[in-house]
Amino acid sequence: MTTTTPLLRRLAALSAPASPGPAPEVLADRPDSTVVRSGRTVAKAHAPDCDPHDLAVRLRIAAHPLLNGTLLPPLPVTAPDGLLTRTEDGRALTRWPYGTPVAPDDPDAAPWEDAARLLARLHSVEVRQLPGPVPPMRGPAKAARALSRMRTALAPGSHSASLSAAADAVARAWTLLPPWARAAAPPPRTDLLCHGDLHLGQLVRHPAPDGRWLLIDIDDLGLGDGAWDLARPAAWFATGLLAPDIWGRFLAAYRAADGRALHPDGDPWARLEIPARALTVQTAALAVAKAATASRPLDEIETAVIDACARMTSLPPQLAPAVPVVG
Repeated sequence: MTTTTPLLRRLAALSAPASPGPAPEVLADRPDSTVVRSGRTVAKAHAPDCDPHDLAVRLRIAAHPLLNGTLLPPLPVTAPDGLLTRTEDGRALTRWPYGTPVAPDDPDAAPWEDAARLLARLHSVEVRQLPGPVPPMRGPAKAARALSRMRTALAPGSHSASLSAAADAVARAWTLLPPWARAAAPPPRTDLLCHGDLHLGQLVRHPAPDGRWLLIDIDDLGLGDGAWDLARPAAWFATGLLAPDIWGRFLAAYRAADGRALHPDGDPWARLEIPARALTVQTAALAVAKAATASRPLDEIETAVIDACARMTSLPPQLAPAVPVVG
């Protein structure tokens, strides 16, 4: 470990196995989460503003037999039936088995079909049989936080004209989204168990190194519109960041597994258009915030999602096409 903060020391102790093993390794250290690995065990500090009651429900869901083979189950802490502990200042800590993540340097091997089948299984879970009350899926709230982060990062006079223009395009695209996609109203559908933040970083092989693929990170898990879980790859496809054949395989795998967020055939964009726009705006807002914080220009990929936001505002709503316009 390169740092010795009290939180990292606590996570190292929580993740360390009973017998001597490799030195603890910091896998992530961000304001909203810190993750430390010791051998086959991972300890996570959740966001400081995380609701401990909702997190406790989400942990019980992840440990439920209905989610076996879909979500990585948590490990107990402090007691045989305890899944959650806290720091002295109240921050929630959890333990998990280590799983092998998706290789970032081998995009052709990315498990898109596996991800689609896992989402279909997640969306098919009988919610009434789960521990509850099941909290709402936090995807739209996460998008709203991204907009807030962008606005905070762009303090007056501290950014370039190009970043200011990019932020304006993102903000305009945000205002065109319906209230539910901006976390300002309930979503039109709340009958499916959703992951809430699906991307390839949310899959691991367990047992490591070559077990089956499972979904991880249940911080945004809850009831909502399952189309949100499909929206990030949909947005990447529409902005040209995901190859059409990969998108086609992902979509076909989801439908073949009887995923309930989409009709089994026909045009999927009637369900995906709004969530895909929202995820594009979220991605763009985070890109602007990161560039502003680092005092650097936008890179090529970041510029692509900013341009997509600009295209969203180029037509009045009554002339908007029925096909994706984020690309």
